[in-house]
Amino acid sequence: MSLPRNIKEQFPLLSQVVNNHQIVYLDSAASSQKPAAVIEAMNDYYRTINANVHRGAYEIAAQATEAMESARSRIAKFIGASSANEVVFTKNATESFNLVARSWGGQHLSQGDAVLITDMEHHANIVPWQILSAERGFEIRWIPLTVDGHLDLTELDQLLDGVKMVSLTAMSNVLGTLNPVRKIADKAHEMGALVTVDASQYVPHLPTDVQDLGADLMCFTGHKMCGPTGIGVLWGREEILDSMPPFLGGGEMILDVRKDGFTANELPHKFEAGTPPIAEIIGLGAAVNFLESLGMAEIRQHEIRLTEYAMNSLADRYGEDLRIHGPKNPSERGGVLSIEYRDVHPHDLSQVLDQRGICIRAGHHCAKPLMKELGVGATARASLYVYNDESDIDALIDALEPAGEMFAL
Repeated sequence: MSLPRNIKEQFPLLSQVVNNHQIVYLDSAASSQKPAAVIEAMNDYYRTINANVHRGAYEIAAQATEAMESARSRIAKFIGASSANEVVFTKNATESFNLVARSWGGQHLSQGDAVLITDMEHHANIVPWQILSAERGFEIRWIPLTVDGHLDLTELDQLLDGVKMVSLTAMSNVLGTLNPVRKIADKAHEMGALVTVDASQYVPHLPTDVQDLGADLMCFTGHKMCGPTGIGVLWGREEILDSMPPFLGGGEMILDVRKDGFTANELPHKFEAGTPPIAEIIGLGAAVNFLESLGMAEIRQHEIRLTEYAMNSLADRYGEDLRIHGPKNPSERGGVLSIEYRDVHPHDLSQVLDQRGICIRAGHHCAKPLMKELGVGATARASLYVYNDESDIDALIDALEPAGEMFAL
């Protein structure tokens, strides 16, 4: 099967004209566009059942609660969770990582312990551990990279010695590399460590089953998977989440409050202090419905074909003038193409492409340690999703040449 030919028509923004050109959106690794079904689901909530959840006994409050918890159940099924109680809503993946570091890490990590991450991590999976390490004195170790953009696992046994948590990305937001999460998780579990997975770039693009990944905890965000901003997810095995203390205090996360203390609520509400982002959760549930209607296996195959087309076409047109970082085999990566083109600075390249309506990302992509390993300050990144096709790639390729000429030395 293949994706519907009219799929772009389901994304209202993609009909826009930018700088007198039809928009070509190639920045989905930063944030995806939203289909009409997601926008309408959120609007319907505000128009028809706008009320707070879990508290009101009146009809629209009950309907709002049902809509939100139904979305939680759909998301749990989408990722292969054992129970909806394992799905905790946060405002983004960054908050999910901070929750894990502060709650689990604060309980389990101290001087003499170690956390293992990789050279390709997003800052969201680096800085929370660094903040806690500065307080607690534990070690942070790094899995290095091979020259072709894979993780170098030759010293994994030594790196895991004394480690309590391995926290790694399932797919790099810069290199597109798909990491062997299960292999690493199995080895980590053998040596007594837990595994947290950054799935922000993985869940939107591939069929996801947390059991198959071997993860103990997993973080991802809604806005990269056709959902709204302001909503993220922390999934965790129920027994692990049960053992972790609350991250934020206030309403909804308690069963009882007394002058001498409080009793925390049951999962998942223990970690959802205050009024949740109800419309955004409903929107994320609609995004899951939309992706499932396309089929995650079909989405993956579409992106492999399109990535292969892009890599081959760029190489044929520009040869050694252009470098794409990361694995050469499209089946070993996602549709993330971080490029260096001649001596054109990535920001200059992005600005020139914008004049043709082409949206790409330029910068360090919240992965400064990886940029240092690559020996660059920034890259220009084009990232693909369900609504992209060969015409978008062709537009990008055609626009690169005048950009190169404009900044030729």
